Amino acid sequence: METAFTRLVGVRHPIVQTGMGWVAGPRLVSAAANAGALGVLASATMTLDQLRAAVREVRSRTPEPFGVNLRADATDAGDRVRIILDEGVRVASFALAPSPELIVALKEAGVVVVPSIGARRHAEKVAAWGADAVIVQGGEGGGHTGEVATTVLLPQVVDAVDIPVVAAGGFFDGRGLVAALAYGAAGVAMGTRFLLTSDSPVPDAVKARYLAATVRDVIVTRAVDGLPHRMLRTGLVDALEDAGRVGALVRAVRHAAGFRRLSGLTWREMVRDGLALRHGKDLTWSQVLLAANTPMLLRSAMVEGRTDGGVMASGQVAGVIDDLPSCAELVERIMEEADEVRDRLRATR
Repeated sequence: METAFTRLVGVRHPIVQTGMGWVAGPRLVSAAANAGALGVLASATMTLDQLRAAVREVRSRTPEPFGVNLRADATDAGDRVRIILDEGVRVASFALAPSPELIVALKEAGVVVVPSIGARRHAEKVAAWGADAVIVQGGEGGGHTGEVATTVLLPQVVDAVDIPVVAAGGFFDGRGLVAALAYGAAGVAMGTRFLLTSDSPVPDAVKARYLAATVRDVIVTRAVDGLPHRMLRTGLVDALEDAGRVGALVRAVRHAAGFRRLSGLTWREMVRDGLALRHGKDLTWSQVLLAANTPMLLRSAMVEGRTDGGVMASGQVAGVIDDLPSCAELVERIMEEADEVRDRLRATR
């Protein structure tokens, strides 16, 4: 299925596997790419050396295009950009809007720039700065999310910009892909659906927890870092929501110390990264520290398998997913479903 997005990035199918921290490593990214989707490495949880090694491992596993997701406000963002330029990565995606200067530098090097946005005005801003495409995440999506549903946000953005728009938040099958295309999108991006594949490195116990979840088990909380964050309800989430200021600060410092040892960041750099996530919000110091080390909380679940001691970011679609196909099986199934839906629509004319 060819769309403006597939032509832009050179993939066979208009599907993106999003960059999920501790999940979207070489194994999952290469499997998604080999299936014909755009696989995206999550770099925020990697050191610089790990990122370079991961890019090279993906390239050794697949000849297909893939991308790297970056935090534009990270202390070492410039170093990470240099790595993807050195390694010839095809696509740079961003969780936060990159600066106009960064967009220009990437585009001049032939890298396709695809920021993720959650509001129409943000899409208009990055399009004016030269972004090649945008991923639009509605409130159904996992992780940091907004309040506007995909079905309302997507048509707003499609009408506002003249670059390819990829829809995210609530997609998991061929029906959703056709619906997104009908709204004017050029593809869909999926995180939770790719997390729940046999190619995902997430521990089996964690996958089982996701598969057992109902739609009501996927909540939005501000308890982790003061920002709206969609995830599965766990013991940690309950503890954070019930904790007072002192308890929350003690827990935040403990987790932050662990992440500092793991990442090699200094306390100054961690606090700076935490403050960058404030977005003008009035966060407590415990929330700033938790924002800085949310990757550590994710790691507890996604790497160590601690389903009650970590953060399990999740889209609402976790409540309707009940299997673990390979990436190849998943993408093939989605495309077959999309063709069947389009055939049925044509037959009713």
